[in-house]
Amino acid sequence: MTPESIISIRDLQVSYKNHKVLKGINLDIYKNKITAIIGPSGCGKSTLLRCLNRMIDLADGARVRGEVLFNGANIYSPGVDPVKVRFRVGMVFQKPNPFPKSIFENVAFGPRINGYKGDLPALVERSLRLAGLWDEVKDRLHENAYSLSGGQQQRLCIARALALEPEVLLLDEPCSALDPVSTMRVEETIVHLKERLTIVIVTHNIQQAARVSDYTAFLLQGELVEFGETSSMFTIPKDKRTEDFITGRFG
Repeated sequence: MTPESIISIRDLQVSYKNHKVLKGINLDIYKNKITAIIGPSGCGKSTLLRCLNRMIDLADGARVRGEVLFNGANIYSPGVDPVKVRFRVGMVFQKPNPFPKSIFENVAFGPRINGYKGDLPALVERSLRLAGLWDEVKDRLHENAYSLSGGQQQRLCIARALALEPEVLLLDEPCSALDPVSTMRVEETIVHLKERLTIVIVTHNIQQAARVSDYTAFLLQGELVEFGETSSMFTIPKDKRTEDFITGRFG
């Protein structure tokens, strides 16, 4: 049985000036699943990810055509506020980027500026627990976030995104700047989180995609070559180009 879609991408095309980066992508992102987007450098992975919460709007000269349906509504329809989209579809970037504030204030910042009326310390604790960081920082919440290790900073950024209680979390190469132990902890966090929300991860690490994802999309030169369950794609790929990429013949 096919899982329920939370995001449906229909004929998505993105170009910068005369250069077409994405060429008619059709793809469904399934609810409470982890979808990995893989492919060689320059294939359009990060561009696709940024289209899912309209971060692409901030890229100079980017033109988007097609539809991205989030819970059935096109986020590119006239009148849709991209800021509200980003509350529902959060994002964590490649390099940890905590604010120059305390650990507590990093997590509390988003809810506070959005007028959160609930128990803010409880929300901060819940978000840090979900990000697998609470036990490491509960006695140092008022220290500067820069005092944390790189891996801890990345999990703090995940907690900061979770504090806004999004339905989808986008992760753009979240472990590329981390050591193996920190990578393992972030991966454990990602797998644990799918019980609560939907995750889309761009990764250059084929093994990481195999470890954490339920579904995988393989992009090549702006086109979707193959999409399916990770277990099937990594054992019996349908396209020779997928097999060549996964086995390291190119990329």
